[in-house]
Amino acid sequence: MTSKPGLAGGIPERRVRPIWDAVDSRQFKTALKLSAALLAKYPNSPYAIALKALILERTGRLDEALSVCLEAKELLHSSNLNIVQMDDLTLSTLQIVFQRLDRLDLATQCYEHACRKFPNNLELLMGLFNCYVREYSFVKQQQTAIKLYKIVAEERFLLWAICSIQLQVLSSSGGEKLLSLAEALLKKHIASHSLHEPEAVVVYISILEQQAKYEDALDILSGNLGSLIGIEVDKLRLQGRLLARACNYTTAAEIYQKVLQARPDDWGSFLNYLGCLLGTDFSWSTSGSSQLCSADNVYFQGCKSTNLPLEVFDSRIESALSFVQKLQMEVHDGLARCPYLASIEIERQCRLRGKTDAKLLEALLNYFQRFGHLSCFASDLECFSSTLTQTERAEILGKFIEISESSTLSPLKKLGQAITIFKLDEVFGFLTVLPVEELVETSIKMVDMYCKNLVLSSDLDPQENMHGEELLQMASSALVMVWYSGYKEHIIGDCIPSYCAPVFMDDYLREAADLTFLAYRHRNYSKVIEFVQFKERLEHSNQYLAARIEYWILQLKQETNTLEEAECILEKLDRGMQLLELSSDEKLNSLTFNEDLQLRPWWSPSSYYKHQACENGNIVRNVIARKSLVPRLIYLSIQSATTSLKETVEHDASEKDANSNGELRFLLEKYARSIGLSFDDAVKLIFEISKGQRSFKDFGTDMVVDCMNFAVFLNAWNLCSNHPLLLHQDGVNLISWNVVENLVTTCIAEQLISARRVLDGPGSNLPILVQLITEPFTWHALVIKSCLRSMLPLGKKKKKSGLSDHLNLRHLSLVSYSIDCLSNGIQKVHKWLEDQINGSEDSRLDILLSQVKVMQSETGPGSVLRILEECASSSHPELGERIYGALQLWSSTDVIRKLVNSQASLLLKFQDICGAKLKMLEVMKRSF
Repeated sequence: MTSKPGLAGGIPERRVRPIWDAVDSRQFKTALKLSAALLAKYPNSPYAIALKALILERTGRLDEALSVCLEAKELLHSSNLNIVQMDDLTLSTLQIVFQRLDRLDLATQCYEHACRKFPNNLELLMGLFNCYVREYSFVKQQQTAIKLYKIVAEERFLLWAICSIQLQVLSSSGGEKLLSLAEALLKKHIASHSLHEPEAVVVYISILEQQAKYEDALDILSGNLGSLIGIEVDKLRLQGRLLARACNYTTAAEIYQKVLQARPDDWGSFLNYLGCLLGTDFSWSTSGSSQLCSADNVYFQGCKSTNLPLEVFDSRIESALSFVQKLQMEVHDGLARCPYLASIEIERQCRLRGKTDAKLLEALLNYFQRFGHLSCFASDLECFSSTLTQTERAEILGKFIEISESSTLSPLKKLGQAITIFKLDEVFGFLTVLPVEELVETSIKMVDMYCKNLVLSSDLDPQENMHGEELLQMASSALVMVWYSGYKEHIIGDCIPSYCAPVFMDDYLREAADLTFLAYRHRNYSKVIEFVQFKERLEHSNQYLAARIEYWILQLKQETNTLEEAECILEKLDRGMQLLELSSDEKLNSLTFNEDLQLRPWWSPSSYYKHQACENGNIVRNVIARKSLVPRLIYLSIQSATTSLKETVEHDASEKDANSNGELRFLLEKYARSIGLSFDDAVKLIFEISKGQRSFKDFGTDMVVDCMNFAVFLNAWNLCSNHPLLLHQDGVNLISWNVVENLVTTCIAEQLISARRVLDGPGSNLPILVQLITEPFTWHALVIKSCLRSMLPLGKKKKKSGLSDHLNLRHLSLVSYSIDCLSNGIQKVHKWLEDQINGSEDSRLDILLSQVKVMQSETGPGSVLRILEECASSSHPELGERIYGALQLWSSTDVIRKLVNSQASLLLKFQDICGAKLKMLEVMKRSF
């Protein structure tokens, strides 16, 4: 039901408005007081209760908010409608709270109940439709939209149903019958009511297109319904696409010619035109997503050398070239890049056919002369770079430099050309192979060029970007390359997104449904499809999955002061099973990557780039799979340590323990495979390292942490099992404790011996030390705590028997020694940190400043800082008050001081972590 005028949820609006005003101004205490007064007056009002729940949720009292919402829900389900007011305002308020509490199912139940009570209420049905949109329940969306359509026969509700059908087709196979149903519904509606919206026509055509009924779609487009598409160019693009999909390439090419004559800078239409002209050489997309998300283009996935006869190919290429030259003559604004970029694409096609004349280089030079000053020039040329040989790349870059140096363009455009040349240096791969000295020289040139051209930005608004600021970014990148050339060790996790990434992504996934329903209400159905598909791609993003796994591992790192805290986190993860399900083979194979070159459908990357992308994807999948094993391995290790020391075990329990131990072995095999070893080879490796026969130095830093993790979990498994390498001569399986202890001692010793002073540069061993102490050492401490809990249960009297006492004493001595070993290792790191931190801020600042001065030779990287210092200290009134004032406030000493302080802060935080671990181990030691 709809509230009466002047009433909100059955309550006079004058009583409700102050509460909303207080909520909007974030005066939640005031809002709560007003809400209490309102409830005293209207104790049986679901709307008043929903308002209280909303306020409680905003103040962070989530459990109370949920309890109050459930109370309102129960009232709504009351059968006495004379007492309880049920309207869309009440339900939408509850929905807001339920959504924030991640309980959309409860909001849906409220609307479903209301719609059963009032089956013909449009507002309630639309609210129910919105609930199903939030849940991505496409079938129920369709059913609800059909109910709305039957009540009022409005075109929008029919299109809601049709769009829901399209989403069903996209999300599952076998959608032929659904598409036929959608077509029949549209035909019936057109016969009685026709169509009145351009989007309705586009949806109708997309339904026909998905069924390969291209001729029918073209008839619709050329008929009366097609006239609803008011922009002629949009209509032509759609017509060209339908003709191309119907393999009528000649007519489609003519249509795309008309599009280009009206919109000469339409790069997508030119690619479609050229693809049609060359017949089947372009791979036209047949996916439903492309049909729905774009009414313009026929997406091609790349081009191969054409199979047309040479004479036909030459004729068609000549025709395309003549058309492009005509476009170039007609465009006079100097802004349209497409006609000139088209010349390059045509010559590239000739190159793919085997022609080796110099026309491609000529087209590139012509394009540089016109648009070389634009920031997009390098990205424009990137897709053509794979066609050029390395010699040609060097030649064309040299020509660009000559053109730039002899140019009479304005200083701003000359700056743009210089920046483009630096960018192309990187795109063509020259920058990455330069010697260190030349890299430093390049970075100096960039910074010097930026300082000399600051005057060009003197008249800019403070909100605008400075001209040439890309130079500083590129110079920084070059200096990082210089550093990497001297420090090539890979640091684990340097590509992992920040731990706040899951929060941002989860928030978007909640808001995506709002955007989808907004698109429904505004009748923009192509956006509905786009939003849903983007949401699905985000859910399959490797960054999202990696961040979720890292988030939970971080929780385990932080909450391990007691065994109970760790077990509580593991329970939230269903004892680690949740992450295993998230990283199943099926989900890993469906991961999407932001680096995936297919996300740029107009770009045809070379096989080399495709190989690199595939290789990188496999590496990421492997890392995600390995990290997702850790929580479950921790849980099973704790269980194994607990059950291995039980004095008496029931038969059912022992069978369960055997299953757990079997699963632990299975997961250890998977973990070993993820680091490129078989289970037995991994055991042999850590055994040989522990005996000094091999060294961690033989492997990368990644392997140090992975081997330590494997050794910790292997020790837990070996408590209930017997691996041949981990047995004493008398057959007792306790040697795995010694293996872990030796590895702890060895890896700490090796890391500290090779550790550089943090102030000497960023290439220290700090990241690996942090990861060792917060991951494998912490997991080992949890195993020890589990053993201690079994051997020394609190508040219980243990039965005494000679054999159990002997075993407990034996285990107790091993556990005690293991605690001492961990303590000694962490104490050494703690002492190393103290040595790093010792000294005043000024003394640490002097150390860094002296290093910078050493590097400030003619060719040293410190010259970059010297150039910036000279620029800041010089008098440049022509730069304007804003820039000149900013330069006067800048100081290299202040920059280095911030670096020193941030390093000290980081070291202190790590020292605190080490201190907390040492206290924890001391408490464990005192417990027996």
